[in-house]
Amino acid sequence: MNENDFLNVHYQDYQHSREEMYRLLQQRVKNYSLPQALYNDPNLFRVDMEEIFHKEWLFAGMTCEIPAKGDYFTIEIGQNPVLIVRDGEGGVQAYHNVCRHRGSRICTQHRGKVANLVCPYHQWTYDLKGNLLYAGSEMGKNFDTKLHGLKKVHCRTAGGFIFISLARTVAPDIEPFLTSLASYMEPYDMENTKVAVETTIMENANWKLVIENNRECYHCAGSHPELLNTLLEWDDTTDPRASQAFLDHYAQQAAAWDAESIPHHHVEHGLRNRIVRMPLKQGTKVMTLDGSRGCSRLMGRIKNQELGSMRILHLPNSWNHMQSDHAIVFRVLPVSAQQTLVTTKWLVHKDAVEGVDYDPARLRLVWDATNDQDRVLAEQNQLGINSIGYEPGPYSETYEFGVINFLNWYSEQVMANMQSSSMDQDQTGNLEVVQG
Repeated sequence: MNENDFLNVHYQDYQHSREEMYRLLQQRVKNYSLPQALYNDPNLFRVDMEEIFHKEWLFAGMTCEIPAKGDYFTIEIGQNPVLIVRDGEGGVQAYHNVCRHRGSRICTQHRGKVANLVCPYHQWTYDLKGNLLYAGSEMGKNFDTKLHGLKKVHCRTAGGFIFISLARTVAPDIEPFLTSLASYMEPYDMENTKVAVETTIMENANWKLVIENNRECYHCAGSHPELLNTLLEWDDTTDPRASQAFLDHYAQQAAAWDAESIPHHHVEHGLRNRIVRMPLKQGTKVMTLDGSRGCSRLMGRIKNQELGSMRILHLPNSWNHMQSDHAIVFRVLPVSAQQTLVTTKWLVHKDAVEGVDYDPARLRLVWDATNDQDRVLAEQNQLGINSIGYEPGPYSETYEFGVINFLNWYSEQVMANMQSSSMDQDQTGNLEVVQG
């Protein structure tokens, strides 16, 4: 088999995977878990990466992680290394972390500070705007540095959050959500916070199982004793399970939030993004083991210690809890069909002093326990799904409506992106339109 034959076979295999993905999503039973292959097949995982993680907006990190010029951090989206850096004008830029010479990664550390971006291989040097400054005289007198700047990644910020999209051309519209996020995050002044603790764990489970686990609390009573010391299981005031006692508690808390001009009303932007502030259990302030403050410095302009938890959902890869004295942000990044990285960051006021204003071990205790418990649940879920005995099972519309919403968004988005990309490529004669 020559090289062209090999590439053609590889291409045909991928096309078959796309067609199989489309068929499975189109024929899936609504309100049931997905067919087995969508949780464990490496070929369909590749389609997930292409149609979701290479096209949609992803939560990458927080602006406070790169407070000054030249500060950067790196992340990996599948096989795509990305570099996020603060430029000289205070803006946040994102680039493919790939040298335009021979493709080496430029920044090899997780985070750092630079004057310019220098590739360690042959010292090609770029400024913080991605312009190539130096490639050496060896490239010849006709070499044009202007044609070899770093390739940009779509990047937007709001309320201290950084979102990126690897979309090759136009990224999806995210502006309505960013407007809401900026408004709801205003009280926290996230530019003046810092990461107190950061953890990353590998879960041996498909990324969708990780998100599904997060989108319901049906499992909480049997698995999360630490979390349930403070967390109320209601998802919103519209939750069909909500008791009158909870609604009265919410009304009392909401009156105090209104007095301090703290936003709290439920905001949704489709099934992908939602923001809602929910009270914690009566007598508790934040998500620590006993519900007392985790940090003596409140965030931003906040005065009320009982702000509950402002929950922010961003599909496909993030959920977050904003509280009066600290915030907790979560990032999910797929590694393989059955491996997912979950990163958790605890943020506090930038002037809070470790060991004086907060104890990192105490701050992280509840979510360290919860993350590990969820890891075990997701991994056991994956092992069962891998069995020949697995078949899709029904979700509870009362307790698992968040999971149903996620899978509806996922299915609709994958099929829409596949149809769009297929028709684009069909116009070039390279690919037939996917048929259901």
